Amino acid sequence: MNTLAPIVDLLGQFQDPVVWTGLAQVFVASLLAVVVVGISRYRELALERELGIALVRGLIQIVAMGSIVGILLTVDLVWSGVILLGMMGGATWISKNRGEGLPGVVRVSFLAIVFGSGLVIVTMTLAGAIEANVRNLVPVGSMIIANAMQINSLALDRFKSEINANRETIEAELALGASPTAVISRHVETGVRASLIPVVDSLKSLGWVWIPGIMAGMILAGENPIYAALYQFVIMAMIFGAGGLTSMTSSLLIGNYVFTEADQLKAIDDADE
Repeated sequence: MNTLAPIVDLLGQFQDPVVWTGLAQVFVASLLAVVVVGISRYRELALERELGIALVRGLIQIVAMGSIVGILLTVDLVWSGVILLGMMGGATWISKNRGEGLPGVVRVSFLAIVFGSGLVIVTMTLAGAIEANVRNLVPVGSMIIANAMQINSLALDRFKSEINANRETIEAELALGASPTAVISRHVETGVRASLIPVVDSLKSLGWVWIPGIMAGMILAGENPIYAALYQFVIMAMIFGAGGLTSMTSSLLIGNYVFTEADQLKAIDDADE
């Protein structure tokens, strides 16, 4: 009976009248999305298929995640680590596409995301900013991991572009006796800076241009607005910390893979894992 309890609870959630309200809201929101698809078709942007798939996929994935979270709320705390590690694996798989062709991109992305997001999650859990239970660890941890993934993707994409655009210069410097570390350092720095631009801009506009979802949700739930603001800043700082650690780690590690043992630059597009 205890084994079936989570499934029974999940089925009960689907029978909640508020779910039907949510479906009606989804229908209205989807109509707005259909307008975008229609404009895309009218303007011949050729985005209809991609937009349609993204909308359907997004809905299925988020409902599936909501169902999973409903079950997770009943499991032991130890499963939080397993779930978050699985999310890091998924983030690696998605993020590595931006660095496709870079040698060692999968292992580098995994190590960077695990280190960057994992260190922040563990540290802030010990500090009490993230409560040590499934209800808090999984949702907050997923936000940190997702942002680390996005920043890692941007860092890899920019690094790859830098290498391809400056290949002749890099090879000339190597031929003149410069060390691979010295030659690659400025391109690593460019990739890291570019990857952090979105989160830095978000921090600059925090509370001025936009009020993030967590703060808005806490206020609507009746939480002290000042505490809600402070906690939102903590979330943004965690995202920045995880993203910064991830992009720096990823860029530094990938820089070690783009050279052969003879200190020659590899052909990026043909590089194997």
